[in-house]
Amino acid sequence: MTGWDAEAAVVGLGAWGSSALWRLAARGVDVLGFDRSAVGTAVRQPGSTLFRLSCSAHPGLVPLARRSRELWTELEDTTRTSLLLPSGGLLVGPPDGPVAGEALRAAREHGIDVRTFTARALRFQYPRHTGVPAHHIGVWEPSAGLLRPEAAIRAAVTAAQAAGARVFDHTRISAIDPIDGGVILRSALRDVRVRQVVVTAGAGLPSLVPGLPLETRRAPVAWFRPLEPDAGLTLDEFPAFAREFDDGRILHGSGTEHDQHLRLSLEDPATPTVEAPAPDPTLHYDDLSPLARLLPAKLPGLHLLPAKATVHLTTRAPGRPFLLGRPGDDPRILVAAGSATQGLQHAPGIADALADALADTLTGTDLPAPLHTFAASALR
Repeated sequence: MTGWDAEAAVVGLGAWGSSALWRLAARGVDVLGFDRSAVGTAVRQPGSTLFRLSCSAHPGLVPLARRSRELWTELEDTTRTSLLLPSGGLLVGPPDGPVAGEALRAAREHGIDVRTFTARALRFQYPRHTGVPAHHIGVWEPSAGLLRPEAAIRAAVTAAQAAGARVFDHTRISAIDPIDGGVILRSALRDVRVRQVVVTAGAGLPSLVPGLPLETRRAPVAWFRPLEPDAGLTLDEFPAFAREFDDGRILHGSGTEHDQHLRLSLEDPATPTVEAPAPDPTLHYDDLSPLARLLPAKLPGLHLLPAKATVHLTTRAPGRPFLLGRPGDDPRILVAAGSATQGLQHAPGIADALADALADTLTGTDLPAPLHTFAASALR
């Protein structure tokens, strides 16, 4: 490839970017990966994330989740690492809400094995979940589990490198300039010329590809210590969950493992957006105070001051589960952005779709046509 440094590049090696790098390299594509920090850092992808099949925000998400689970298992086998812990998962909220309600609807439509609870039965089965309104329901999905974000990212990059990908971390791409037949990636060290680029830069994506319909918010995560050593808050007793409140906020968390602390995060649609990329890594009082105020009534038995906390930036497309496609149908650039709460679990399936789009071929996987249609038309 005279004049080109590689066939393709991936800018941003978080969950989606690292998976895209792996799926492209596995296809034999000569691909470079760039990230401005160390690969798999805890600041960007803290803690663990609930993986579940019962997703219904888009018609293609359940088949996508099934495909992603196959790929997570393949990645575990390839790298001999444990990434997906089959712990089951609990969804709690109004029967017509986006958490428990949509999970139950997806389970019925796609034949996913679940168990439902009334609020009374839920309080009996999981007594640590207090203050559950009488009209809420619980949905238990045995096939759900916990994903390890940092380990997943590192494993995907490891698999990509083993397949021939070249990785440059601590390398910030400052601009992407289209040229005839490809793009130039600008960095402080040198410029890189590739035929196509996949941009999965999270909060940095708007500066690299301006004009995208994206919004960025601060997303704090905290770890709390139980007040008592035998508090019934181990992962076996208090499984991974997503709990929706009537005001639209969603509490995510999972029980303690190996004497570690309880991980909690609060997703609030009213959280102000921030201008990116201008990340402020400093944890502020206002980041955690809404979560701490919930604990006495909704999840008692914890110290109100966290043992550890961090904050990262999450970028999403309002009104859509993900934003995938080619801005202005430009064949040289693919972009991908999405919800941090759902994005990790779908990373390898999304990456397969991105690799398909980059190669302009289909792999024959079970990824549904609606997802490819959505990806192709999202930015037109």
